[in-house]
Amino acid sequence: MRPDESQLIAWRRELHTWPELSGKEFATTKRLREWLQNAGIRLLDIPLETGVVAEIGSGETLIALRADIDALPINETSGVRFHSRHPGIMHACGHDVHSAVMLGAALELKALEAQLPGRVRILFQPAEEIALGAKQLIAAGMLKNVQAIFGMHNEPGLPVGTFATRNGAFYANADKFIIRVTGKGAHAAHPEQGVDAIVVASQIIQGLQSLTSRGFNTLDSLVLSVTRIDGGKTWNVLPSGVEFGGTARTHDMLVRAGLEEKVRQLVGQFALAHGAEATLSWHPGPPVLINDPEWAQFSSDVAQLLGYRVRTADLHLGGEDFAFYLQHIPGAFVSIGSASDYGLHHGSFTPDEALISPAAHYFAQLSQRALQHLSARCCASTPTETH
Repeated sequence: MRPDESQLIAWRRELHTWPELSGKEFATTKRLREWLQNAGIRLLDIPLETGVVAEIGSGETLIALRADIDALPINETSGVRFHSRHPGIMHACGHDVHSAVMLGAALELKALEAQLPGRVRILFQPAEEIALGAKQLIAAGMLKNVQAIFGMHNEPGLPVGTFATRNGAFYANADKFIIRVTGKGAHAAHPEQGVDAIVVASQIIQGLQSLTSRGFNTLDSLVLSVTRIDGGKTWNVLPSGVEFGGTARTHDMLVRAGLEEKVRQLVGQFALAHGAEATLSWHPGPPVLINDPEWAQFSSDVAQLLGYRVRTADLHLGGEDFAFYLQHIPGAFVSIGSASDYGLHHGSFTPDEALISPAAHYFAQLSQRALQHLSARCCASTPTETH
């Protein structure tokens, strides 16, 4: 029996109204626990302050579903009546939608529990936005004996009813960098008495843009963006230092390593040429998300059977900590259209709630069919006794 759509939307709106930042999802965790327990769904003990892990079914065959539950430090400007009541915090990435989808899948799977040829473990994961939650659940043993894992992200650029995924690399390596330039301060009327850190920083920034377009094969998937710069406090003084930073996105581990090395060389050479000093701090984020080809195709086939318009997803330059799970076990991450006029991480992001109920049904059916597939494969590989 499929859960009531209005209930799933009501849950999503309650989560949207009371968003919480990564690692601080205390009320969100309490709500999720209550909703699941009220449905008679068993919860597993986890050594984390936030996040919930539910399990449905019995037997040795085990798969997992994942939803993320944290919000972003963004002020909401969507205008919806159930807008965030926490100023400066918003579900601007749709994790409230993802949670509602997996709650719906849990309810449907609970109704099917006696028919399930195995168990479905549902991870309501904290701290996705800071790329810690997946690693925390892995360390807590939540992948033990799991044979396949599936997750989703809503895609505002796709219409509702559209499904997309791809084999192999999907989401990007998502790294952060910080560059600090130290020069010598001086009066702005006498730049010759100092070393202009702003000029050095600006030349490094220009060099970085040339590096990505001229230092790598044009067929490599690569982007480097400077997203902030801080230097100087007044109009007539050359500051002694400038700090700026941004992000680098790649889909190949060798390109990722080569980019960091070339950025490090460029920063040092520009600083040396101007008599300044510069340091680079490189902070690796989630690795490239690599879908298992079999499970990506399996996920697409189920979506097709359930009436989704299925397409092959383009490479995505966003980062996604679901990638950590796929480093341990096979599985697939998919996109489901949410048809928002504004993109992810925007204050006016407004996903279409019509996606929730069909997606919940999809993940319940995907789980049931994946368990059947794994059970059949296990039986086929077990030698038959002869007498």
